[in-house]
Amino acid sequence: MNLSRSRVAGVLVTATAMGALAACGSTSSSDDTRGAFSFTDDLGVKISLDHAPKRLVVQSSMAAALTDLGLGDKIVGVFGPLKNAEGEPDSQVAGLDIDAVTDVTDSGEYGNVKLEEVAKLEPDLIVTSSYVGDDLWYLNDATATKLKKQYDILTVSFEGKTLPELLDSTERAARALGADLDADGVTKAHEDFKTSSTAVKAAGEALGDRTILAGSAYPDTYFVSNPKVSPDLNYWRTELGLPITVPDKPDPNGGYFESLSWEKADTYPADVFLWDDRIGQAGLDLMKKQPVFATLNAAKNDAFVPWSSVAPPSYRAYADIQAALAVALQKFAA
Repeated sequence: MNLSRSRVAGVLVTATAMGALAACGSTSSSDDTRGAFSFTDDLGVKISLDHAPKRLVVQSSMAAALTDLGLGDKIVGVFGPLKNAEGEPDSQVAGLDIDAVTDVTDSGEYGNVKLEEVAKLEPDLIVTSSYVGDDLWYLNDATATKLKKQYDILTVSFEGKTLPELLDSTERAARALGADLDADGVTKAHEDFKTSSTAVKAAGEALGDRTILAGSAYPDTYFVSNPKVSPDLNYWRTELGLPITVPDKPDPNGGYFESLSWEKADTYPADVFLWDDRIGQAGLDLMKKQPVFATLNAAKNDAFVPWSSVAPPSYRAYADIQAALAVALQKFAA
């Protein structure tokens, strides 16, 4: 089963419902005197507007990140997940007031949006992200093609970046859109990120020779996440020293996962399991019920730690995520 990350997102959206069952460098400039806006995004797309964008329609996790950076008042609409299987705000939108935003996500196929509703919002710009090439997050090809005929789309790419590089890319885009990166809340988030990184490193050292595996679930498929390509897992593994296992045969189209049958769920040992929290409690319960998966030490010892695999790409969000991760990992210290 070869899935790109966007296809996996579609699978996980379905699973959640059932459970209720080479990035380019970006440059920017905005002339405050003339009000013109120019920005080259991570995909190399140059955006030129005759005025600075004041009305944004934004993919939900990016909307949360831009809100963290002080741009919430410019967001007039969002698309993508807002609630999890339990009906609570999804971890993908931590920090976003989901009751105060207009959701233009459409039903049916993954990546559909309500084009007429978008038009009513009169956005100056659409903002999203990408994990694999120009495959836009929560916009399928047909929808993206239609949107591009009317609006510019600014994309922050996750591909090939370390976590700090990704967060910096978000901030470069945010600065171009008018964010004050010297604001107290933003600088405090950077400080908290450094503090939480130190805490995660200490937690990893406390694990001793224990191993960590990250992954997700679908009724007929077990996904083992690849820390070499996920910015957060990569950072935690290479910079902070967490002993996260790398799968041997990642799927093509990005390599974010290795897909396995549940009969092969013991392919990689694990003392601690980071479970993709998009699947919700129902998804975690599904994993625990798999007999082969249950033979892992992590399953035997109930050593499960939630992992926000598509969290808002902001220093504030990841400072909070890492602080919680460090506390959780310390429970399983050697």
